[in-house]
Amino acid sequence: MKTGRLEAFSDGVLAIVITIMVLEMKAPEDTSYEGLLSVAPVFISYLLSFIYLGIYWNNHHHLMQVTKKVNGKILWANLHLLFWLSLIPFTTSWIGEHQHYVEPLPIATYGFVLFMCAMAYFILENTLKKHHDDNYALKQLSKSKLKDFVSVGLYLLALPLAYVNTWFSVLCYVIVAIIWLMPERKLEELMDELDEQY
Repeated sequence: MKTGRLEAFSDGVLAIVITIMVLEMKAPEDTSYEGLLSVAPVFISYLLSFIYLGIYWNNHHHLMQVTKKVNGKILWANLHLLFWLSLIPFTTSWIGEHQHYVEPLPIATYGFVLFMCAMAYFILENTLKKHHDDNYALKQLSKSKLKDFVSVGLYLLALPLAYVNTWFSVLCYVIVAIIWLMPERKLEELMDELDEQY
């Protein structure tokens, strides 16, 4: 089957997830600068989560652009990814309730959800590769997965670090987001080649 319905459903879910997340943000009770500053930590949590969701949406879009067909396993792998992504608003809100980022459990839980999102994306990628032949664009990419290994390593490091100093964990999450802000250059080049063919 074609990828159209999968893409449309995924886009819709991510749009709802982002909407839920922004609705969790409450305006300050007063109109002073102090009131605005009091919600700054909540906004920072929202911003980081929004960036993560944007990264996943962007990379998912690129993934589907080079995908020609999907099957039931791919649909379930995609739902698995969407499940973990849909938990980001919950963990973002939990961090926001403890505005000084000093409570380790919310910070660690946020990292665990991000780790599971990464694992789910990895599973989706591999399920797609198994369903396509050797000409599939993802199979033509370099076997090096340095970004993947660094990201997973930072997530796993961030979990115990949350109980040492929560800011170390937050720094790990920020570094992973920076690493993934730009999509794979080789995948972009492959997409350009495919566009030129059509």
